[in-house]
Amino acid sequence: MRKIALEEHFVTEELAGYGAATATIAQPEVWREASRRLLDLTGERLAEMDRSGVDVAVLSLNSPGIQAETRPELAARAAVRVNDFLADTIAAHPTRFAGFAALPLQDPLAASKELDRAVTELGLKGALVNAHTHGVYLDDPSLRVVWEAAERLDVPLYLHPGNGFDAGHVLSGHPELIGPMWSWGTDTSTHALRLIFGGVFDDFPNAKLLLGHMGEGLPYVLWRLDSRWDFHNHQGIELRRGKPSEYLRRNLYITTSGVCSEPPLTCALSALGADHVLFGTDYPFEDMTTATKFLDGAAISEADRRSIAHVNAETLLHIAPAADDSQ
Repeated sequence: MRKIALEEHFVTEELAGYGAATATIAQPEVWREASRRLLDLTGERLAEMDRSGVDVAVLSLNSPGIQAETRPELAARAAVRVNDFLADTIAAHPTRFAGFAALPLQDPLAASKELDRAVTELGLKGALVNAHTHGVYLDDPSLRVVWEAAERLDVPLYLHPGNGFDAGHVLSGHPELIGPMWSWGTDTSTHALRLIFGGVFDDFPNAKLLLGHMGEGLPYVLWRLDSRWDFHNHQGIELRRGKPSEYLRRNLYITTSGVCSEPPLTCALSALGADHVLFGTDYPFEDMTTATKFLDGAAISEADRRSIAHVNAETLLHIAPAADDSQ
């Protein structure tokens, strides 16, 4: 069965230094190995894809990417360079790679223009955003221009975790909870909820948001969100669709990246529907073969397995089906 994997990370020598803060979270030897693999796009990566049965990897710049740059003009130039580099890599391996653009969100207009260029000229499939940009989240009014472009181009924004702008007091004294094991997920799910209550999907009802890691816990809490929204003081906010779950079921798509466990997959399929769940491996931070074996062996219908493996990615990202689309 064809497998298209999203959330497949890379970095360039130019941008590797931006990941220094993330390096402090990982065990040193683990980070060294991941860093080496991030720089390799076509050697070990392709060999690992062949061994594990990943047909197409949708590549994206590793967190925090150019969003760590404090100078907007440098971020804009870096985005052009890395997106050109990614497009050239894809052109050399057009049946094996696709890609998400990096955006200079420090300058919203430049980010909008770069998204347009990346999709219409370079053939990229949307953009991946690594958490906040110096404390600015995707619901900020200044970034409506980026959402307008994404909706017009009919491409998703993939919201990936990154280091938080700050750390809540509940994490104090427990640095082991800061990072991808825990805080990144709660930060990212909260970021996604900001988009709902910030009116992004009311303004752009056809916008598409991708979350990795089986939806960062959100599929599990749809009923609770709706119930407590009926209880809460709305603080002047009214949702056009009435309930938070209506937005998550319509605008949210998730990937299996980094979560090779059947109970959350079953929950996600039930909560969001099989047409909103896509495959991912989270390479090089997780093992490709573990991810493919998980999908192959999950106790789900063959129709759902096929949708997750490749059909949903072909539809959402406008990737041409394989010659034999019965796979």
